[in-house]
Amino acid sequence: MMKFLFYMIFMIPLCFTNKMFWLVQMLLLLLMFIFMNIFIGCVNFNNLSYIFSCDMISFGLILLSIWICSLMIMSSENLFKVNYYVNFFLLNILVLLILLYLTFSVMNLFLFYLFFEGSLIPTLLLIVGWGYQPERIQAGMYLMFYTLFASLPLLMGVFYLYSEFYSLMIYFLKFFNLNFMMLYFCMILAFLVKMPMYFVHLWLPKAHVEAPVSGSMILAGIMLKLGGYGLLRVLIFLQEVNMKLNYIWLVISLLGGFYISLKCFCQVDIKSLIAYSSVSHMSIVIGGIMVMNCWGYFGSYIMMIGHGLCSSGMFCLANINYERLGSRSLLINSGMMNFMPSMSLWWFLLMSSNMSAPPSLNLLGEISLINSLVGWSWLSMIMLMMISFFSAGYSLYLYSYIQHGKFYQGLYSFYSGVSREYLLLMLHWLPLNMMILKVDYLMIN
Repeated sequence: MMKFLFYMIFMIPLCFTNKMFWLVQMLLLLLMFIFMNIFIGCVNFNNLSYIFSCDMISFGLILLSIWICSLMIMSSENLFKVNYYVNFFLLNILVLLILLYLTFSVMNLFLFYLFFEGSLIPTLLLIVGWGYQPERIQAGMYLMFYTLFASLPLLMGVFYLYSEFYSLMIYFLKFFNLNFMMLYFCMILAFLVKMPMYFVHLWLPKAHVEAPVSGSMILAGIMLKLGGYGLLRVLIFLQEVNMKLNYIWLVISLLGGFYISLKCFCQVDIKSLIAYSSVSHMSIVIGGIMVMNCWGYFGSYIMMIGHGLCSSGMFCLANINYERLGSRSLLINSGMMNFMPSMSLWWFLLMSSNMSAPPSLNLLGEISLINSLVGWSWLSMIMLMMISFFSAGYSLYLYSYIQHGKFYQGLYSFYSGVSREYLLLMLHWLPLNMMILKVDYLMIN
């Protein structure tokens, strides 16, 4: 595990060397292939040490982090063209990747908390430093305070665990089964805010709308998955109390997911609509994790990977339109099929993946999650039907509104998609739809 860490640390000087923008991206892709080659098929904890380890959950999320970070560089070519603090931008992405790698691979619960919170700082710098509007300061404040206020109880919970057991190794904690309600709420609140659960989701649309394309990609692709990863890790030793209280989170997440799906139809900002659709998808993931059966764990893991690729690709598409039109409004973005017929295909492919059409990973995740939630209570079938139906509804609504209809009459110049953008979208779509062929590697127990 240390060799990959040093690989990333030694890439930092490259950020301050002239014209190394694309080399950094290529090195990240190389890192991903080396990592995949070494750790593929590690179902149980592999390379276990005092600090680091890698199991199937860590493996998938670390791969996703490296992949999304390399695509973030590819999507931000405009910064490279105008040379807008591009060295610090690359440094920020590398520091963020190092923190995410450490978050997913550490075995100590306190170190996990440290890197979990540390990954917030580069994200905040991305939004505040490379965002578009003055409101980005407010969005950054929302992001910081929502997550930090919820994280303080988690720190208290970690200290309590250490005072009781004199160990914070995640591997050993799974042998305990604690029945302490206050500890339970302290441990999971931070992760529910990060997911985000309905009622504590307001920071997400604000952050997405104000963030640059790279900020939106990392927020949707990885940051939301930190919450799911944390829940998968801490609920192992809180099973008993979770089985008594899980109905609270299940009801909130299912009703919230349904309401957010309806709210997607009211949006006029493309990025805001995609951000709310992320909340809707993550609500089913919360439900799957809280039920605590094999189908739920497997489905939530698959859904996190699939949603990370899909929503990141959708934000790239929104940015491609924004670079040409200077607006994210649905009204101004309508009729794009007249100008970019080839891009229309990519809109359709990613929208169909977003509404869980085969052969995307989202379909497999959604089927597994529906299976687990209906097994918990058949009444949840009603809400799941609504969420799935409206998920398809707002995806088709977004696609048809942007691609069809009259185009905005105020346009005076336009250019079609370039090969870099098509490659970027293909690198989102191919893993999302081809991984279903080898899904036995993604099985977690």
